[in-house]
Amino acid sequence: MYKDAVSSPEPLARAKAVYNRLVSRTLANGTTTASYYATIHVDATNLLADITFAKGQRAYIGRVCMDQPEMCPDYYRDESTEQTISNTKASIAHCRFLDASGELVAHIVTPRFAPSCLPQTLSQLGELAKEEGLRIQTHISENLNEVKLVKELFPDRSSYADVYDHHGLLTPKTILAHAVHLSREEMRLVKQRESKISHCPNSNSALGSGFCPVRELLDEGIEVGLGTDVSGGYSTSILDAVRNACIVSRHVGFLHDGDSRYNLGVAEALWLATMGGAKVVGMEGRLGGFEEGMLWDVQDITLGDVESDGQGEDTHVDIFGWESWENRVAKWVWNGDDRNIRRVWVGGRLVHERR
Repeated sequence: MYKDAVSSPEPLARAKAVYNRLVSRTLANGTTTASYYATIHVDATNLLADITFAKGQRAYIGRVCMDQPEMCPDYYRDESTEQTISNTKASIAHCRFLDASGELVAHIVTPRFAPSCLPQTLSQLGELAKEEGLRIQTHISENLNEVKLVKELFPDRSSYADVYDHHGLLTPKTILAHAVHLSREEMRLVKQRESKISHCPNSNSALGSGFCPVRELLDEGIEVGLGTDVSGGYSTSILDAVRNACIVSRHVGFLHDGDSRYNLGVAEALWLATMGGAKVVGMEGRLGGFEEGMLWDVQDITLGDVESDGQGEDTHVDIFGWESWENRVAKWVWNGDDRNIRRVWVGGRLVHERR
């Protein structure tokens, strides 16, 4: 049945197979809350919402908005601003039909990035998000050619961040992916608007986009979390993003004459993946920690206890018994994967159990 779905020329059958596997895999890797870029297609986007809701993953579902004829192929764009807004409203309505509270599933307004949308579309998406009280997600300053293109397309705006601000898309509910090449002025504008940044070190490295200066973003007081970006990246594991955030930060330090101030340590990178991530998706105080009253979003982690003769279950993380808790956590961060995740809960509901 699965093979039939994959080989079927019917798009929704393929989308069902892919999205089912995607959500199962992200849950198996411990992602309790995800912000998804779907496609421009309403039916497929709504299908993703159905699947996340059924599997119990907290998800913000974005129908990707693209309608700039000069930037988007005819087969992959909306025909007009009116169609973009109409299709987005259809996805909003479907998410609210599934979950009127928006606690488990909600729509997130998703202009792919500034060059993919007509100026009037960007403005109307900003208005729609404000009217409906919705989150926004988009890309910003991922690579240098993109930054140059935005300057060419929007010559009257002072910067990439200013483009979004001008169109009402830079808000406290905005998630900006990447932010590798922000100027100091843009950082201050992002901070002023209380927008958030999703640092995606895997994809930045895989695509050769550059090294995001996370320390500088944090120093400016910007809220930063981690993302996997599994289109540009290669892993659905947020733990893998933790590792790579540490590594990329060291490259940033190298570019600043070896200054270790730029380095992210294990504890700080884990904070970005949990508490930082909760802030980025607007769930500060409800997710990311174990304080009383928080939602029970939890991974049950098992490490490999090695016996005196060297035998024991192979979970890829060997614990000999003499390690401190800090060393055990570090071993898990640098060597762990989904084999260490036995169970996952979202809001107290068991959504994954490794057999």
